[in-house]
Amino acid sequence: MPRELTVEAMELIAERFRILSEPTRLRILHTLRNGELTVTELTRELKISQPNASKHLRTLLESGMLKRRQRGNSVFYAIADESIFALCEAVCDSLEEKYKKRASVFAFA
Repeated sequence: MPRELTVEAMELIAERFRILSEPTRLRILHTLRNGELTVTELTRELKISQPNASKHLRTLLESGMLKRRQRGNSVFYAIADESIFALCEAVCDSLEEKYKKRASVFAFA
């Protein structure tokens, strides 16, 4: 039976989707799925600028999807909320079903 949602709950859900609607954030999350990395490592891996990475990391941190820890002068980022991957898998499964001819786009490396 579908869950009854308050307006406030719907706003929170919409905010979660808004955060995940940015492709660079999805790339960051996907990259961090394999383990924690520094900003420098992320920028190198994703070929994005440090200011761009920092902007997206801040949003992901504030949302609770990421966590960070400092060791010396290095700050490491890691996934804090693994549930985001279940959501991404559900979306990928739905899109794969809808676009079977383009299914290779959603293949996971």
